[in-house]
Amino acid sequence: MTFFDKLNTAIARNDSLLFLGLDPNPEMMPQHKTGDIIEDLWTWLQFLIAQTANLVCAYKPTLGFYEALGSRGLELLEQTLAAIPSDIPIILDAKHSDLNTSTTFARTVFQNWQVDALTINGYAGQDHAASFLVHPDKAVFVLCCTSNPGAIALQQYPQHESPFYLHLAKEAKTWGTPEQLGFEVGTSSPEVFSQIRAIAPERLILARSIWAEGGNVNQLLTAGLNANGNGLLIPVPQDILSQDNPAKEIYSLCQKVNQIRTENVREESNCSVWLPDVCLLDKHPHFDLILQLYDIECILFGDFVQASGATFSYYIDLRKIISNPQVFHQILLAYADILKNLNFERIAGIPYGSLPTATGLSLHLNKPMIFPRKEVKAHGTRRLIEGLFYPGETVVVVDDILISGKSAMEGAAKLESAGLNVEDIVVFIDHEQGVKDRLHQNGYRAHSVLTLSEITETLYKAGRINDEQLKAFEESC
Repeated sequence: MTFFDKLNTAIARNDSLLFLGLDPNPEMMPQHKTGDIIEDLWTWLQFLIAQTANLVCAYKPTLGFYEALGSRGLELLEQTLAAIPSDIPIILDAKHSDLNTSTTFARTVFQNWQVDALTINGYAGQDHAASFLVHPDKAVFVLCCTSNPGAIALQQYPQHESPFYLHLAKEAKTWGTPEQLGFEVGTSSPEVFSQIRAIAPERLILARSIWAEGGNVNQLLTAGLNANGNGLLIPVPQDILSQDNPAKEIYSLCQKVNQIRTENVREESNCSVWLPDVCLLDKHPHFDLILQLYDIECILFGDFVQASGATFSYYIDLRKIISNPQVFHQILLAYADILKNLNFERIAGIPYGSLPTATGLSLHLNKPMIFPRKEVKAHGTRRLIEGLFYPGETVVVVDDILISGKSAMEGAAKLESAGLNVEDIVVFIDHEQGVKDRLHQNGYRAHSVLTLSEITETLYKAGRINDEQLKAFEESC
């Protein structure tokens, strides 16, 4: 089960958006009993888990508190992680920020410690996040904004109207899917929540510092919750944890939060389980991937001349995906789901757009790759087909977009001229202009990950495109 699914299941089961910080902070512990600080902290943490397992949707241990206790502290962390019920997700608050150790650290926390999600510092950029996002069932929360007074000069730079934290949010949301990447936001300002929610309506926000004295919690939650009363993970106040019966206070808090959620749900939201703005019961299997393609500007609007010579009011540029490892990885997996059901000895990419995809699939499926040249050079080997192959082998052709089918059929013809068999052509997007039938008439079976109508319908439902843009897509089909 992915972090996202595990979290939503816990939210629905406990009817709670609250998360609990499991921090071995001696200053917060009610009292010492044994004289052994580690033993006392362990007893207290077990008590908190027992009191709250049916009241929270996640636990968030802060790595720094455990590290401060030395080697016994790390042993305490492993004990605590093991004590958390397996059906409640664990978000390790690490604020990891070192690119050099990210791969090793990701393997430790996700594989050895079985943590479900992690907080990271986004300043190191996409390369840093990618080390964690390659674990498909896990998630990261990028530190976007903090309530530390000393951070104001940095976070509000260069000016209040366009602060750095908003630029970070806009950039970081292109690094991973909504199911894998959210934001950590520490603030007592409804304005901050509103700005981030406007930029990333479908992202999870891990809230911090919302219980500051004098803060308006109702306004904060209203600004942070999405249109369906979800999308915001809310911390249990630390002062509750030192009480003899914290469950009573936490239950009351949960009821208060749920009342605010109910008041802020749009009238048209009538599904009990939601991903922001899209009912999970109707969600497209590649919903997250479609939104990511839009966010990294693989879908553009304007007047564009296609390779076929036709002019469209939009353009799909899939060449950008090679610069985004997370999205590229998702696309390869989507192709692979089709390819694994086909019979072939080699993979052939069509120059130039699909060569990176064919290379990635070759590595992922452990199948050798070849490709037909776009043009034959007058020097060197003058080969029409690059790579090792044997006549009589079956080759699957991989292309990016199917508009007229010309490039795919030309490539297949070159392969067949060398004695190879081509039965299947697999593309990422089918423009649905009857090209699959045309390929079938020429002896090829055509397969696509997505159709243009699936993309447009998903983007429209998610609020990414308006009526005019939807019409531009529909008129081209």
